[in-house]
Amino acid sequence: MENGELAKRVGILKEMLKICVLCPHQCQVNRLNGEKGYCRTLDNAVVSGAEPHFGEEYELVGIYGSGTIFFSHCNLKCVFCQNYEISHCGEGQEVESSRLAEMMLYLQGKKCHNINLVSPSHIVPQITEAILIAAKNGLNIPIVYNTNGYDLTDALRLLDGIVDIYMPDIKFSDDHIAEKYLKVKNYYKIAKAAVKEMHRQVGNLKTDDRNITYKGLLIRHLVLPQNLSGTEEIMRFIAEEISIDTYVNIMAQYYPAHKSFEFKELTRRISRQEYQYAINCAKSAGLKRIKG
Repeated sequence: MENGELAKRVGILKEMLKICVLCPHQCQVNRLNGEKGYCRTLDNAVVSGAEPHFGEEYELVGIYGSGTIFFSHCNLKCVFCQNYEISHCGEGQEVESSRLAEMMLYLQGKKCHNINLVSPSHIVPQITEAILIAAKNGLNIPIVYNTNGYDLTDALRLLDGIVDIYMPDIKFSDDHIAEKYLKVKNYYKIAKAAVKEMHRQVGNLKTDDRNITYKGLLIRHLVLPQNLSGTEEIMRFIAEEISIDTYVNIMAQYYPAHKSFEFKELTRRISRQEYQYAINCAKSAGLKRIKG
């Protein structure tokens, strides 16, 4: 902020809304002129909620919670989405960047340890503008980019030095399987490139003496029935191409939701054996910081 670089980045990103190429869909619509692309979002973010959240990893939640802002719409169409009313249907309230900045400052005032931006990929310009406004008014806690992993590296590079903590979810290791359930092409190829860029910017997860994170990469992976997500390959990628010290949260909370019941293989929760297999994959890959 002090040397003007943050304001410069905001200007570059807002220009990108005129021919939107912020995410891998590359819709090229003019969002400032009322044209909607894949994400159905125009020049203002849509927010479904902003509150201290205690359901995240302890390293984010700490004592006073993670200051979570839930954005509506998404650049994936996961058939098993557990928050589809928000991500698919767009439930929420449209807010200008100045109001978004007020939300950030409110959460900091509640002593939250960070500002946790959930589903931010399609509204990076609005978020950075809000951070600039909030920073001018005293925002000084870490920024968390909480994403589905379908991010464009060109957009991520413009966040270098702005985002402190990246938290991507790597969902699938096979692009064809991913297309079936996420309704997008080249998911794994794009997610791998994105995670590499995230790690380049912030490195491995770092925590303070209270074990609360202030910088770094935290990867999530949701275990699906019948190992549909291809866990072994994902863990190998993380260990070999990111770092064996990457913090990886292997999540067991899958349950059938939204359109899951249209796919027989997704109509049940995972078994204990399936979850243990995922943990074993992470250990076999040589990963050292496994949460599970």
